[in-house]
Amino acid sequence: MKRSDIQPEYDVVIAGGGITGAGIFNLAVKKGYKALLVEANDFAWGTSGRSSKMVHGGLRYLKQGRFLMTRAAVKERERLLKRYPGLVTPLPFIMPVFDHYGPSRSAMTLGLSLYSLMAGKKQHRTYTPDQAIERIPFVRQVNLVSAVGFQDGQVDDARLVLRLIFDACRTGGNALNYLQVTGVERNRSRHVAGVNLTDKITGKSMTVKTKAVINATGAWAEKLQPSPVKGYHIRPLRGSHLVFPGKRLPIDRVISFIHPRDLRPVFLFPWEGSVFLGTTDVDHDPDDRSEPLITRDETDYLMEGLAFILPGTALSLDDCTASMAGVRPVLSRKKKAASKESREHVIWADRGLITATGGKLTTFRLLAAAALKKARAWLPAPGPPQPESPGDDHRFPLSAQSGNALSNGLKSRIFGRYGKMAGRMILNRRDDRGFQTIGETSGVWAELCHAAEHESVYHLSDLMLRRTRIGLFLPNGGSHLLDRVESLCRPFLPWDTKKWTAERKKYIQVWQRFYSPPKTG
Repeated sequence: MKRSDIQPEYDVVIAGGGITGAGIFNLAVKKGYKALLVEANDFAWGTSGRSSKMVHGGLRYLKQGRFLMTRAAVKERERLLKRYPGLVTPLPFIMPVFDHYGPSRSAMTLGLSLYSLMAGKKQHRTYTPDQAIERIPFVRQVNLVSAVGFQDGQVDDARLVLRLIFDACRTGGNALNYLQVTGVERNRSRHVAGVNLTDKITGKSMTVKTKAVINATGAWAEKLQPSPVKGYHIRPLRGSHLVFPGKRLPIDRVISFIHPRDLRPVFLFPWEGSVFLGTTDVDHDPDDRSEPLITRDETDYLMEGLAFILPGTALSLDDCTASMAGVRPVLSRKKKAASKESREHVIWADRGLITATGGKLTTFRLLAAAALKKARAWLPAPGPPQPESPGDDHRFPLSAQSGNALSNGLKSRIFGRYGKMAGRMILNRRDDRGFQTIGETSGVWAELCHAAEHESVYHLSDLMLRRTRIGLFLPNGGSHLLDRVESLCRPFLPWDTKKWTAERKKYIQVWQRFYSPPKTG
């Protein structure tokens, strides 16, 4: 969408371009509402691009007795796996079980049996110590009594957000990044009448008329609408990850383990040719609006856990190629440890201003439906609903458009991430070199060109960290490839040489400050 295309009035305006806002926007457009989504930074800039990439039911919620929450998440996981193949993919997990700490084998077996029952099919098994050692190289063998295996899902979180947004835009919705809500206009009856917006690209301000505003700004939601419940507020919790080259620890499944210091679950998981170690769960400064970054204490905590569970590995902080931190919007009375806080969502409504926050990535659709239901009292009658099409057709005759046939894995990746735009990407990139992988990642060069041409890229960091994720996987954020990136994307971005130079400098600064490996020593 061009910035000049913004309309003077909408049925509903959604503030926040993370998974919650994207889900609400996508559903609103499907239901036939004239919807505008605005995001103060880039789409998926916040929590939704910095998660542990897991689509899961949440085994730990069973331990907390939250059976309905787990059941709902398991059902949503299954739905997402069917709806977005190639983007949401099955991923096996394995968790070593010890006899001196953490959950027992019987407790894990019982929990996983319930988990499988909720999914409607058996998705777990038990391993002997020897089988566990075979599947987890370098695992701690002292007091190892078993391991349990189960299955959940994995997703490129930022690409899921972008898929929801751009699919909705192609069926009539409007979405703009770098457009910030600075205030809510109300009429004499104190009902919502519009929103004040500031364009961070052009510097211009404007007001858009609407009777319903849905606040989906995550950890910063109370900046727009304070909690109506005394003593009950958003508690921003930071979760951080360390990134290592996949060749240094080649694993084909998630290694889930209990950290010995505080008995929290921590994961080692493979993704896009790298291995991620995370996450932490610590309080984050609610007034800090800059990008979050991992601290030394968090780094030490994660490396301590790694050394405990895989004492035989030589993997060290010197091998780390990047880091990543996000901030979760958790609702709290601040009476619990951070890791014991509920991940359930809340919805507040005040005469047309609806706040939807909290929740899990996996259950975003449920939160979207609840938010729109709450907003219904202020919404006009919708237009004709947009039918939900079945999952994307992976039988597109790719070989006819791209010379040699693409592999099934690459074909699935392209369709999963780009949906109905996949065919256009292939038609526009007739040179097979565009489908070569970028370094040791799973991404291909054609994705950069497609994003630059079609996906509202305003900064180089948008392209390197969210449209593609190569800035997280490659040493030094892929700075050694920026000449080729510029050469490929110049035809699609209206940037002169001065702008490209400035964007390169800014991207490298952002990467070094917020995504670089923590310093050793």
